[in-house]
Amino acid sequence: MGRVIAVANQKGGVGKSTTAINLSACLAEKGKKVLAIDIDPQGNTTSGLGVDKNNVENTLYELLLGEAEAKDTIIKDVVENVDLIPSNVNLSGAEIELIGVDEKEYIMKKIIDKVRRKYDYIIMDCPPSLNMLTINALTAANSVLVPIQCEYYALEGLSQLIHTIELVKERLNKKLVMEGVVFTMYDARTNLSLQVVENVKDNLQQNIYKTIIPRNVRLAEAPSYGQPITLYDTRSAGAEAYRLLAEEVINREGE
Repeated sequence: MGRVIAVANQKGGVGKSTTAINLSACLAEKGKKVLAIDIDPQGNTTSGLGVDKNNVENTLYELLLGEAEAKDTIIKDVVENVDLIPSNVNLSGAEIELIGVDEKEYIMKKIIDKVRRKYDYIIMDCPPSLNMLTINALTAANSVLVPIQCEYYALEGLSQLIHTIELVKERLNKKLVMEGVVFTMYDARTNLSLQVVENVKDNLQQNIYKTIIPRNVRLAEAPSYGQPITLYDTRSAGAEAYRLLAEEVINREGE
C-alpha cells in the first residue's frame, strides 16, 4: 500500500511545488513507484514535470467532480517511475461546485484508495491556502510534509497550519501525522537563514528533517524546462539535497 504524503503550507513561495516535484523524482530514482498529484490550481507541479497544463484533457478537476475515472486522468511516466494526476486553473472552481456534496472532505481519499496499491508513494502538492482542496488532501494523507522558507516570517502561519492538521486528525483522519518540516531556500551566506533554522527548532515540537534544501539557481531554473532537478542538472547542490531528503523520507517509514 502506497504511503501518502501531503506537501502543505498555506504560505505561498516556500518551495512546495519544487519539493513535490523533486521528492517524487528522487524517490523514483531510488526505484520507488510514485504518483504525483497536483492539487494546486496554479498547476506548477504539472508544468514542472513537463506536461502542458492547458492542453490536458482530464485533470484532477474532472476527477473530483466524477466526470472522469482515475485511469483516464493519470499520465504515465512523466519521468521514469513517476505518474501524474495533472491540474490547471479549472481546479479553482472545484471548491464552489463541491458545496452541498455529501462527504466532500473524503473525495480525494476515495480516489487515492482506488489506485494506492499500484504505488510506493503518493505525493500531493497542496494549494497555498487552507481550503477545501487542502482539507481533502489532509484527509487522504498518512502524513504532512511542510516546506519552510528560511526567512524572517517563516514561523508565521505555521501554528495555523499545525492547528488545521490537528483538527483534521481529530475529526476526519485519525491516522494523520506530521511527517516533518523541511527547510528550503537556505542561503549559507546569511546569518538570517541560520537564525531561522535555530528559531524553528527551538519553537517547534515537530520532526525536522536533517536535510536542508539550499537556495540554488539550477533548482529555480529546472521547472521552466519541465524537468525535475535530477534530469535538469543531476550533479547540482539542489539535486543532491533532494536525494538526501528522499533517503530520509524512506528511512522514516521504518520508524
